[in-house]
Amino acid sequence: MLTGFKNFILKGNVVDLAVAVVIGAAFGAVVTALVQSVLMPFISGLVGAPNFDSFAVFTLNGNDIKFGVLLTAIVNFLLVAAAIYFVVVVPMNHMIERRNRRLGISPEVKQEAAEDPQIALLTEIRDALRTERPR
Repeated sequence: MLTGFKNFILKGNVVDLAVAVVIGAAFGAVVTALVQSVLMPFISGLVGAPNFDSFAVFTLNGNDIKFGVLLTAIVNFLLVAAAIYFVVVVPMNHMIERRNRRLGISPEVKQEAAEDPQIALLTEIRDALRTERPR
């Protein structure tokens, strides 16, 4: 029983997943710091308020309806998405493109995954059956 548990824990997928979660949490802190300490203060300087929480507040039967809180969450989401895109995705794509040029891999040529032989055989059988005509 313990051997099975040890084998499960030491599988590459579990270890890779654990590493990804830890790195993701650490990277999340970096993105949060970028958004909260750089981008939001910049927007606050332009707009004049640190957030939009007090924007578009309506009272209905003694209850406050705060559309500004939703607007703040949407702006924060867009800032986080933009930070990830411009700080991670774009540089990574440039690095991959540069590496592919150095290795002589053309961007038009897509490397096909090795096809399963059983799938290939079944495809051939299907195609052969389509071309045969009933007598």
